[in-house]
Amino acid sequence: MFPESLHNGYRAFVSGRLPRERERFEELAATGQKPEIMVIGCCDSRVSPEVIFDARPGELFVVRNVANLVPPYETAGEYHGTSAALEFAVQALRVKHIVVLGHGRCGGIRAYADDESQPLSPGDFIGKWINLVTPAAKEMGPRGSLSFDDYAEKLALASIGKTLENLMTFPCVNILAGRGKIGLHGAYFDVFSGSLKIRDSVTGEFHAAMEDLPGRVSLMRAEGV
Repeated sequence: MFPESLHNGYRAFVSGRLPRERERFEELAATGQKPEIMVIGCCDSRVSPEVIFDARPGELFVVRNVANLVPPYETAGEYHGTSAALEFAVQALRVKHIVVLGHGRCGGIRAYADDESQPLSPGDFIGKWINLVTPAAKEMGPRGSLSFDDYAEKLALASIGKTLENLMTFPCVNILAGRGKIGLHGAYFDVFSGSLKIRDSVTGEFHAAMEDLPGRVSLMRAEGV
């Protein structure tokens, strides 16, 4: 049976957002999609780019995978889902920006960081995929005195930087970035607080998109969290 929660969600969509976006959907159906921004995000159910950036239909071209990773360019093998989405976004849709969106408490990153943890899955695919984090971990060096949570967060940020490097191994991205036709960006969303950090393309450091947030973040500060 089709999930009842999805039935209910669709009913709410039909009675609420669809009437407000009717002209937008009709325009997209008639003219096709022309998003200027591609977001490479994690498939974690808590981190929806369309929700975080309050995007309208057709504004974002989104690909999501475990730990928001992009492999280096290579043509061996038969199936390259993320690479195919990237190729389509850059060469067919001609997006102007690519945003790698990482997030706090990422299960893939934390599983990689914890040598004593069980594999995310007993299956055939996740282990090999998450090994794409290895170059970032090697570049960071040993965990040292960092707590596990602090190390996992730093690793998530470092992995975003390495993914941006991997994007530049794709000829179509490298050429357009060199000509100033496409911008590459890193961002990090904290699930608990709702805060967003944006990566400085020169220094590689992450800075808050907003110095203060209403609601929960302000309450957290007041309580000393």
